[in-house]
Amino acid sequence: MIELRDVRKRFGKQVVLDGVNFTVQDGETVALLGPSGTGKSVLLKHIIGLIKPDSGTIIVDGKDVSHLKRKELAEFRQTIGYVFQNGALFDSMDVLENVRLGIVDEDKYEDMDYVRGRVAECIRLVNLPADVVEKYPAQLSGGMRKRVGIARAIAGSPKYLLYDEPTSGLDPVNADIIDSLVQRLAQELHVTSVMVTHDVRGAFRVADRLALLSDGKIVMQGTPKEFLASDNPKVREFLERDFDNPQFAA
Repeated sequence: MIELRDVRKRFGKQVVLDGVNFTVQDGETVALLGPSGTGKSVLLKHIIGLIKPDSGTIIVDGKDVSHLKRKELAEFRQTIGYVFQNGALFDSMDVLENVRLGIVDEDKYEDMDYVRGRVAECIRLVNLPADVVEKYPAQLSGGMRKRVGIARAIAGSPKYLLYDEPTSGLDPVNADIIDSLVQRLAQELHVTSVMVTHDVRGAFRVADRLALLSDGKIVMQGTPKEFLASDNPKVREFLERDFDNPQFAA
């Protein structure tokens, strides 16, 4: 379980998180919505301990993340797979070596027989051809690079998957492929997922619950059905901007 309690963060004079309360139950896929620049990625980085809050508490599996010592934090991060917005692949490494970086157990990382088998399995799970392991990032399309980034995130068999704008920059067809992949991995791997996105349509397809971040606060958490029925003006404004279908209008 992930729980943020009254989390506050500012950078200089800019208040990014202003008393955020946010909960993800085990086994859920929660989409964190909001316009670009509202602090969604900052919130995600608080969960994994890359950023510490000015105040408030981040609890994951009963642990106060912001107070973990270096060794404890390293062990905690082994339970989390992080999918970066731009894929964050290393251009000088082939796909096999890029995915291998996600294997967190040192003995397994050094065992090349295990590495080849695990990488092949992860590549299969993200619906890429087996021979892609020999290619370099520059030889891949944007959608394929995103999927390699996801393969790396699951290589260490994490309990949690954090996605930072996984469909950003993709055309609608490839965005749909990534959305379907997020949904399938949650079901097959039984992971708890948080997906930061500004793509409302994708969030409605993938998530069990949604959360909308606005003006530094979570203004609503609920199911897609509850969001559609909401009369919260910030929720209505956000939904109506993204949905052309009349059923999504107020």
